[in-house]
Amino acid sequence: IYSHFSCFTFLKMIPIAILVGGLGTRLRPITETIPKSLLEVAGEPFIAHQLRELARQGIQNVVICVGYLGEQIEEFVKDGSEYGIYVQYSYETNDLLGTGGAIRNALHLLTDDFFVLYGDSWLDIDYRSVYESFQNSGKTALMTVYRNEGRWDTSNVEMDGNRIIFYSKTKRNPRMTHIDYGLGILKPNIFEQYPEGANFDLAEIYESLSDSGRLASFEAKNRFYEIGSHDGLKELNQLIKHKKEVK
Repeated sequence: IYSHFSCFTFLKMIPIAILVGGLGTRLRPITETIPKSLLEVAGEPFIAHQLRELARQGIQNVVICVGYLGEQIEEFVKDGSEYGIYVQYSYETNDLLGTGGAIRNALHLLTDDFFVLYGDSWLDIDYRSVYESFQNSGKTALMTVYRNEGRWDTSNVEMDGNRIIFYSKTKRNPRMTHIDYGLGILKPNIFEQYPEGANFDLAEIYESLSDSGRLASFEAKNRFYEIGSHDGLKELNQLIKHKKEVK
């Protein structure tokens, strides 16, 4: 088991892939000219808040998986030094590859264990605790989950205690009480069966891992926020503005 200090230090070495390649269709027409990650939240582009939070948690190596309007994101973030982190970019050059394909495309920039974060998610979670949980689980991957009970979106995770019995975005059942929280830990060999350039969803990987008992879980206690919808964007804007005022 890692000590607090050694695990925090170790987090500096573990990269995080941020998936920002989506089209942001629910936010059109705004996202026809600007990627979701650059939408303004509390006075600055959303990705600035994300990167600052990652740096605060001790993560220093970020791989941004860009697709649609990705050059705008690179132009804004640059090498990440403004946030105290090191940023590299993995581009989907021709066709969009889906969330799984985007990670497969970026494997040459990732190490043996890496975090995956959705580019439209704002999470109040301790990355050190998540990584310690993964290390202690002995599993191939980890998914953070949240007890949803159908409140924020359709529940897609069936749990037994702390164990994920089954995850699926397509094969629902009434025993599903939790939802994918938006942060995971994966190993590169999970993607070996897919050729480079393949288009597939990360949910497909998670479903297969859960089905074979290889997916660990970490239950988040604080709800997630997202900028994938107009309501979500408005809500997060208010939250971060309030946090700034409290400081």
